[in-house]
Amino acid sequence: MTRHGKNCTAGAVYTYHEKRKDTAASGYGTQSIRLGKDAIKDFDCCCLSLQPCQNPVVTPDGYLYEKQAILEYILHQKTEIAKKMKLYEKQKQAMKNDSKLESKSEEREKVEKFKTRENSIVSKPINPFTSGQNRGSDKGSSSSSAGAAAASSSSVASSSQSLPSFWIPSLTPEAKPALIKKPSKTVLCPMSGQPIKMNELITVRFNPIDPSLNRVALINRQDRYVCAVTKDVLGNSIPCAVLRPSGCVVTQECVEKLIRMDMMDPVSGDKLSDKDIIPLQRGGTGFAASGVDLKAKEARPVMQV
Repeated sequence: MTRHGKNCTAGAVYTYHEKRKDTAASGYGTQSIRLGKDAIKDFDCCCLSLQPCQNPVVTPDGYLYEKQAILEYILHQKTEIAKKMKLYEKQKQAMKNDSKLESKSEEREKVEKFKTRENSIVSKPINPFTSGQNRGSDKGSSSSSAGAAAASSSSVASSSQSLPSFWIPSLTPEAKPALIKKPSKTVLCPMSGQPIKMNELITVRFNPIDPSLNRVALINRQDRYVCAVTKDVLGNSIPCAVLRPSGCVVTQECVEKLIRMDMMDPVSGDKLSDKDIIPLQRGGTGFAASGVDLKAKEARPVMQV
């Protein structure tokens, strides 16, 4: 292939490179690209701030957070839940008041129906000697007074009734009020979606590769921490685990070959159980077989025939 073979347009075959180039230039179709290692979070970075942790804590599911970031997140979620609960209680009280008004209106309708039925019953004897003209005049006067009363009542009703707004979508006659569901009071982890509590957070203690380095110099290094037992360098390509009693970070190989032999914390000397060994969730390594989905897709408009 020559130097300009990819840009050659004299071929009889519509190549994959030409198709991809035209798709990118047209603005239609779905584009996918594989992300590099720079788009992956390091194993010692917070899942919220994506920065190296200064006071790291880990959840029982193995997700690492900065202590200040996760506490602010939990407090923010609690305030949001309290606001939603107040709105739900307000809606519940409004529905209760509406039901009371409906029941009162039904009772009033029953009373009015009963009155009309009772008034239609003739209780006085009719005088057969009265003239029909007087009765006709009485009926005319009564009908005119009833018409005036109905006109006045209709004017009052029309003035008191407020017309709905046709410009606001929530106030149109066809729009129904959106019902608020009862919010859950449990705060969920932003990564795993499981319930999270402040007292379940475990303090993590990383062993720096050189204790004499300050924080800035430690962050600038690519290899920052080592295993608390074997002194192996930790990274995204090495599975790690956190020991609950001491909070130290060790490699998974150290757990399988040394710690599980006697199930004892090598730093604090406490007895361990399976729940006390928390596998630390890590990012990918940038390789295809790292187990992390590194593909990013962008859905754009599609031309229809």
